[in-house]
Amino acid sequence: MKTNTLRHAVSIAMLVAATGTAEPTRAQKAAADTSPAPRAAVTGSPIDTDIDLPAGTLAAALDALGKQSELRMDYPPALVEGKQSRAVHGRMSWRDALGRLLQGSGLVYRQAGDTRIVIVRVPDSAASAPRSAANDAATTASTATPAAAQLATVTVTGTRIRGGSTPSPVVSIGSEQIQQEGFSDLGEVIRSVPQNFSGGQNPGVLSGNLAGAGNANQNLTGGSSLNLRGLGADATLTLLNGRRMTYGGFTQAVDISAIPVEAVDRIEIVADGASAIYGSDAVGGVGNVILKRDYDGVTVGSRFGTATQGGMTTREYNATAGTTWSTGGLIATYKDASVDPIYSSQRSYTSQLVDPATLYPGSDLRSGLLSVHQSLGDFAELRLDALSTTRDQLFSYNYKGVVSRATPHTTTTLISPSLEFWLPGDWSLTLSATSGQSEHHEYLVQTITASGAAALTDACYCNTSHSYELGAEGPLFALPGGDARLAAGIGYRDNGFRDVDHVTAADTFRGSEGTRFAYAEFNLPLIGADQPVRGVQRLDVTAAVRGEDYSTFGGVTTPKLGLLYDPNMDFTLKASWGKSFKAPTLFEQNYAQNAYLFSPSSFGGVGYPAGATVLVLDGGNKQLTPERADTRSVSLAFHPEALRELEAELSWFRIDYRDRVIQPIANSSQALNNPIYAPFVDTAPTAQVQADVLANAETLYNYVGAPYDPSKVAAIIYTQYANTAQQRIQGVDLSGSYRFQLGQGALTLRGATSWLDSSQQTVAGGPAYALSGTLFNPPKISSRVGADWKREGFTASLFANYRSGVTNRIDGIKSASFTTFDAALRYAIGPRDDALSGLEFALTLENLLDRDPPLYRVTSPLYVAAYDSTNYSPIGRFVSVSVSKHW
Repeated sequence: MKTNTLRHAVSIAMLVAATGTAEPTRAQKAAADTSPAPRAAVTGSPIDTDIDLPAGTLAAALDALGKQSELRMDYPPALVEGKQSRAVHGRMSWRDALGRLLQGSGLVYRQAGDTRIVIVRVPDSAASAPRSAANDAATTASTATPAAAQLATVTVTGTRIRGGSTPSPVVSIGSEQIQQEGFSDLGEVIRSVPQNFSGGQNPGVLSGNLAGAGNANQNLTGGSSLNLRGLGADATLTLLNGRRMTYGGFTQAVDISAIPVEAVDRIEIVADGASAIYGSDAVGGVGNVILKRDYDGVTVGSRFGTATQGGMTTREYNATAGTTWSTGGLIATYKDASVDPIYSSQRSYTSQLVDPATLYPGSDLRSGLLSVHQSLGDFAELRLDALSTTRDQLFSYNYKGVVSRATPHTTTTLISPSLEFWLPGDWSLTLSATSGQSEHHEYLVQTITASGAAALTDACYCNTSHSYELGAEGPLFALPGGDARLAAGIGYRDNGFRDVDHVTAADTFRGSEGTRFAYAEFNLPLIGADQPVRGVQRLDVTAAVRGEDYSTFGGVTTPKLGLLYDPNMDFTLKASWGKSFKAPTLFEQNYAQNAYLFSPSSFGGVGYPAGATVLVLDGGNKQLTPERADTRSVSLAFHPEALRELEAELSWFRIDYRDRVIQPIANSSQALNNPIYAPFVDTAPTAQVQADVLANAETLYNYVGAPYDPSKVAAIIYTQYANTAQQRIQGVDLSGSYRFQLGQGALTLRGATSWLDSSQQTVAGGPAYALSGTLFNPPKISSRVGADWKREGFTASLFANYRSGVTNRIDGIKSASFTTFDAALRYAIGPRDDALSGLEFALTLENLLDRDPPLYRVTSPLYVAAYDSTNYSPIGRFVSVSVSKHW
């Protein structure tokens, strides 16, 4: 007892020293495996043999494979209950056969002796994943490297090699963890990840861009977008089962919260450049939502919640149904959720705002998803994923006597079929297609308070996307550490965007773009556990290259190199270098240029004579070129053999980002008083320069109440998109987890901390200035650390969230930090013989201590909220209860 206590104390001390944790990366032991087992290489049937496994239950197939390969397959019966397996026939190794059986099952295997194989669940997290294999589309359970230090069957995002490894750190959050921590949608999940910035497209970000930070940081569709490292939602790629999702609105964001969380098996996030694997947008990284594959029965549930300070009353209803058969299965989900808005009058720190003004929009969401897979004999499998969602919003704001009331409506659809062929020699061929569209209808009524005059905006930001891809994967030749493998493919993708004005029944502007691409990726296991090389347990080299040819600006080629090195069973070193890029969005290229006439005070100007005006030129740019980046990362994972439940990882990253497409003046309210914007302000415009500006503009909008007079124009402000900025982003991620028995239950400590240092040089030769740690940019430090305790059907969790303060560049004052606590209690009755069978109850408390967001001093208090809505939330304490029943 004392030994165990001391061991837990040492482990916790090591974890705390690593400061908080990322998600656990190792599968829990099977129930029958209660003591550590040696990780010797399995010797049963080490070479190819004749395998004959008919389609049927997974349990029967595992037993049959054990007999045919002279192996002992250990698994709890409940683990494989209801799961089906496809037929596997042919001459192959037991590893290949087992990989095919477990493909997509949510299960992996571990070698636990000379002839013993233990089947376990895919771990809830693969934050460091030193023992995991990798794939980008679905759970793959095969291995090409019999390294004893690997769970060689875990799927992680970041590689297309089946059974390969990714040299980039991976964060994985599984469905069990999502439930334990009380998250109700994927938007909440990604906002809890320290590597992600909650700015960009998120419902809590103030609408109308009144607080500044540029068009990229505002609520538009009401959805939630990944925004890794704060590079923008358009610089993070979002996938559904490895397929691109449709852009929404005009900022090229993807609404990850539209995917019903009940259908999600896990979400995997690679916060490292991945354009060589996936193409454009994956500069900050990639997030892959992986759906549940096998689901039996029907579950219905409801959730009700409210903010204790007022507003945010939430009503949610969901239903999930699924079934499996001998050759396939399906899962279908539907969700209906409504949220009341939070008005500024409901929070003491925004009482200065003129009503009606919303801090958080009201919304009604209806979302459905269907995922089906069907084996076609023992040579192919057909899969279909389909998503449809609609969202209605209500928000309002008051800008200098003009009340704006918006009721936008957004619909998103996606359908993605794929056909995978299993070929001889462990090769596979996959043909896939994806078609999607998103239509955001912006209904906006603007009323002048003094006169009652009203203007109507009825427009649609309409996005379409189609992609087609043919890919192959398989072994090339044998190396000392295993088979060298290749993944290669070709494809075509097109995107379309229209800005439709329904008032005039005309397209304001439209754009389209076609892209041809080809890629190749190699995994070279140079040294494996079976080679007697001193100081080397494993040495893998990875390489990838991708070429894309765009109809708008031409070609881009992006390479990536990686190294994975295990000096022993306790450590894994990963390193990667690569190039990434982001194509300019169709909005940035085609947005119409317009001129605007304002008073200087609207842009922070003071001391100007009466009647002075400023002229603003805003719009798109058809001459834009791709944004390009060099990315590097190094990580050291600690996974001690003596303490299998302990994981820790330290990662360093750096992104050198150039030719960024930006609106040079991100915060218009500071255009005339912030020196970083001086290169884009002409303070002595001649009449000819003004005439040139008006000639390039389609329309002049006059907001000064007096006719345009060139002699009274004190400045011209240029805000149209341009390839101007250079950015440097670097930082450190620290993560870990430790699980141990506490009383009659299991306690898991986990968390993650991220330190970010980013800066921008807006024009060549100009001064660089800080981004991270400043208003409307990511904080320097973000962290989430806590614990959950589970005993049978009862789960309790408590987590702390920390965001450091941000500095207002205008007055140099740094806000306070923001620390909140989230708690969740959940009880699942489980299967019984009475009416209580399958019932589950949950209580969630977010921001337990009801902390208000830190404030900053604003220059226009009548219409700007005095807190940074990209980093801090106005919701306060939120309490919700939920109940569900499974049949």
